[in-house]
Amino acid sequence: MDKSLRMMNSVFWVSALVIVAMVLWGAFDAAGMSSWANQAYTFVTEAFGWFYLLSVLAIVLFCAWLAVSKYGKVKLGRDDEKPKYSYFAWIGMLFSCGFGAGLVFWGIAEPMTHFATSPTGSDAMTADAGRRAMQYSFFNWGVHQWSVFTIVGLALAYIQFRKKETGMISDTLNPIIGKEKKKTIRKTINILAVITTVLGVATSLGMGILQINGGLNHVFAVPQNSMSLFFITMALLILYLISALTGLDKGIKFLSILNMSLAIGMIIVVLILGPTQFIFEAFVLGVGDYIQNFFGMSLGLSPYDGNTWSKAWTVNYWAWVIAWSPFVGAFIARISRGRTIREFVFGVLIVPPLIAIIWIGVFGGTALHMDLFQGANIAGAVQNDVTSALFATFENFPMSSLLSVIFLVLIVTFLVTSADSAAFVLAMMTSDGDQNPSNLLKATWGILMAAIVVVLINSSGLAGLQTASLVAALPFTVILLLMGVALLKMLRSDRGAAVADETEAVEEKEVPYERAPIRSALSTQKK
Repeated sequence: MDKSLRMMNSVFWVSALVIVAMVLWGAFDAAGMSSWANQAYTFVTEAFGWFYLLSVLAIVLFCAWLAVSKYGKVKLGRDDEKPKYSYFAWIGMLFSCGFGAGLVFWGIAEPMTHFATSPTGSDAMTADAGRRAMQYSFFNWGVHQWSVFTIVGLALAYIQFRKKETGMISDTLNPIIGKEKKKTIRKTINILAVITTVLGVATSLGMGILQINGGLNHVFAVPQNSMSLFFITMALLILYLISALTGLDKGIKFLSILNMSLAIGMIIVVLILGPTQFIFEAFVLGVGDYIQNFFGMSLGLSPYDGNTWSKAWTVNYWAWVIAWSPFVGAFIARISRGRTIREFVFGVLIVPPLIAIIWIGVFGGTALHMDLFQGANIAGAVQNDVTSALFATFENFPMSSLLSVIFLVLIVTFLVTSADSAAFVLAMMTSDGDQNPSNLLKATWGILMAAIVVVLINSSGLAGLQTASLVAALPFTVILLLMGVALLKMLRSDRGAAVADETEAVEEKEVPYERAPIRSALSTQKK
């Protein structure tokens, strides 16, 4: 059968039809979709906020334990296999497909929002409000987010490269649901993973598109309206389809390395031009506050005073990462063959969050300093238009227009690498785990992603994008927890089998040695 026809299966058709139905709903009944989004958001955050917080903390602890345990030396591939990609290229690809675009959007906007409305109730626009803004921004972009990608990527890499399975999400649950049984359950899991991924990716793409429009408005006076958003989306669609169709080792790898290089370069530029000493001191203090309050923030709810900050921010973030964890996990697994579990956990759970908090420390710290000591009122600009945070900050730098243009390029490249990676992975997920899916399938998912982004932005804006991922992530959270249990069962079973093989090999070597004198004696007696 031609590879392009492999998409003709129930996982593709059901998930694609659900996305098309959502696109049509948003196109013809935007008010109805917006109303549903508001109701769904309220219900899920109120009823299940505790579940999101508890689940993600459990995943963080499980991943950390795996790295330091006896299983840390297990290789994701053959025991003698070497990684295909250099460490820099590997980190660049996983970071770019992860939260590069989201981090550029929120790197200044989040700390300045918390500066204006403190999570802890501190007086707005004060030194203490700035300190807590940095602490909670580090927390929201720290190891919790990446632990979700880690568990999915680990499970998928292990099932593909050690167990030689296809790498579908349902395959990671083989120890629980059986390898060949329960086909309906397996298809339901895979369909849910595809739909969840599309909505999660749409959230990131939508935020990036809104920020591009905000930046173009700030620098070139391009109007912020539906028509502008549509043309920006179409331009991105063309770019990420070109990248996706050129393959993993060409377009995606090249853009990921470009992203990392640009991001590191801009961090250095702002660090030098900005309040350098303040940035370093605020960063160190923020890391200390993050570590000191780690568990309190991880389970931070407010049932006694009705504070909704955690549900509005942290719960939304955890749902967002869970929503597109099938995509990020599958992509990370695809590029991580040959690495040990310990190396994988360190590379995914530690390095990207470290880059994220450095980014927030440099850019968020700069904006906080400007507001506290220079009266820049960046927080006010953010409250008026969250997409303007980055560009309002650059107004206080020399060559502000040039910096804004460079960052627009960075946002575009981050979005392209996220979207082309997503199209690649969605094509894999709907072609029975094919590691090299057809271009037709990648193009199909690229177009569907763009369509859902357009209707979500037009129907309810940023809130609608966040609500879509929040609701889609709820059932998938249960799958994540089961995935951890299944991975542990596989590791224990395989280790037990390996120990048994080693024991048997030792016994086979010892038996001839012990029996040789007896055979020799018998031979002598016969003579």
